Amino acid sequence: MRYSEVCVETFCCTLPPHVVTSADIETRLRPVYERLGLPEGRLELMTGIRERRFFDPGTRPGAVSALTVRQALELAGVDPAHVGALVHGSVCRDQMEPATAAGVHHAAGLPGECIVLDVSNACLGLLNGMLLVADLIELGRIRAGVVVGTETGRDLVEGTVQRLLNNPHLTRKDVKREFASLTIGSGSAAIVLCHRRFSRSQRRLLGGAVLSDTSQNQLCAGGSLDAARGAAPPQMQTDSEALLQAGVALAERTWDQFRGILEWSSEDVGRVFTHQVGKAHRQLLLERVGLSPAIDFPTVEFLGNTGAVALPTAAALGFEQGHVRSDDRVALLGIGSGLNCIMLALEAVGR
Repeated sequence: MRYSEVCVETFCCTLPPHVVTSADIETRLRPVYERLGLPEGRLELMTGIRERRFFDPGTRPGAVSALTVRQALELAGVDPAHVGALVHGSVCRDQMEPATAAGVHHAAGLPGECIVLDVSNACLGLLNGMLLVADLIELGRIRAGVVVGTETGRDLVEGTVQRLLNNPHLTRKDVKREFASLTIGSGSAAIVLCHRRFSRSQRRLLGGAVLSDTSQNQLCAGGSLDAARGAAPPQMQTDSEALLQAGVALAERTWDQFRGILEWSSEDVGRVFTHQVGKAHRQLLLERVGLSPAIDFPTVEFLGNTGAVALPTAAALGFEQGHVRSDDRVALLGIGSGLNCIMLALEAVGR
């Protein structure tokens, strides 16, 4: 997969206002920890996650996404009238129907000719959206497009805590299956892409690789019709160790394809942004693909696992804070349950 006409104008993020530490969560879970003989500090020790952020209770993803879209277009200097596609790609949505993107489109003041849709693919939704918009730009169908998403993890974490507290028959094994749910945070991110003829940044999207291993589709599963209707809190079950090993193995195979398509070596990569799950995942992934942790931009320590917005949020903060130099080649390494992997390459010219 190669592109010649597509530029990524900006990454933009909206961070939630409320900070909840791993210590706060474990304080609430103290009765469970004491009954099972679990040491406090375990959550941060095992995941590297010191804290995560939440929006106000009851926040709808679409309302935050609309704000992030407007900020992203302003930052990119793109007239909303020129946006030809809007993709909403987070796990969290306002409802099953209509698309959350419809409300975001209206609130952001985008034109009627704009293609409007939601894309759902676990933690890869925004990267899938990038590919859809990039294809439309490369084909000459549109001159610019926006991908956005907002993850509201508060209900998942709160529901998990209550479920653990309310189960008198809980075992250590049960806690282990629920552990990944306690790492979830909230956030919002947007990506603006345009045809290079109209680009101010000239930050080109060069191409990338896509690979799946759907034999592993049960390693991380969540959601239900009751949860979608709001009749029950969201729930997620994860085999964390198996997911780690299978995910990194898929990433290795995707990395081999990525390097072949781009004709890059590991030494050609100046900066990298990875999907943010936890410290063990990040360390093993970078080790297996032969990249130094020094060129990565970790955010999981203070944001937690923010799902589909994790990687673009890291990119937004990384570009904003000067992590990327003007001559860097940048790799985006995305992975999501299912399992699916997308790796994309940028030439980081400009801000």
